[in-house]
Amino acid sequence: MERVGTVAAVRRAVSEWRAAGQTVSFVPTMGNLHDGHVALLRLARKKAKRVVSSTFVNPMQFGPNEDFNHYPRTPTRDGELLTAAGCDLLFEPDAKEIYPLGHLNATRIDVPGLTDILCGAFRPGHFAGVASVVARLFNIVQPNMAIFGEKDFQQLAVIRRMVTDLQIPVQVIGAPTVRASDGLALSSRNQYLLPEERELAPRLYQELVRVAELLKSGENSREDIARHEAESRAALKADGFKVEYFSVRSAETLHAPSLSTEQMVILVAARIGKARLIDNVQVELA
Repeated sequence: MERVGTVAAVRRAVSEWRAAGQTVSFVPTMGNLHDGHVALLRLARKKAKRVVSSTFVNPMQFGPNEDFNHYPRTPTRDGELLTAAGCDLLFEPDAKEIYPLGHLNATRIDVPGLTDILCGAFRPGHFAGVASVVARLFNIVQPNMAIFGEKDFQQLAVIRRMVTDLQIPVQVIGAPTVRASDGLALSSRNQYLLPEERELAPRLYQELVRVAELLKSGENSREDIARHEAESRAALKADGFKVEYFSVRSAETLHAPSLSTEQMVILVAARIGKARLIDNVQVELA
């Protein structure tokens, strides 16, 4: 695996592959990789001849008092995992390479209707930062396709809308959430959990599954949904979580489902200790 830190080096390598008729897949990350990222890379390897990844902790998507300065940086281990997973090229730029004028002065991309709800309501500016850096990375790498995990369901929706609206010629592919044996979705921030918090953390997934089964059993009217949401918030609060939201939404729009909605997604965000955890489960009613 080749490791590069400049836009010019990435473009040179990718242009050679594309000139040879080779397809290119891209897995952008913030580093501190785990088995969930490895699954994305393996899917990328199946989908294309060449695989590019990036490890860039994006300052634009962190708000005040968030964990940008403390976000774990593990470049040596990341390189080992990427090599083992079959990555051909790792782009590991510094902030100046991505934001020559600084991220506070950089052009931002907003996706109305998606960036200010759910996580966006609790992390103002977060998804504008995500969309802005992903657009830059797509422009730099110019892949045929990009792979993102479905654990970050709202992020995936934002990126898909951005690609459609801006007519960016990249196929965005969602990959299933990778979970620990007890159901906890793998996340770089799971390492913030203390042992007793780690024991409680799977409760998020358990509540998601419980509500998914209720919806599939026919308890999916607006009144049913409101009751399920309230009961789950109360149950998680009783377990010690600070619940930001537990919400049933249309999987297509991320807004409240209508009576005709067949594809739903149940999403949760909650804090326990120093960790902010998110998860979701998709539900098909048809």
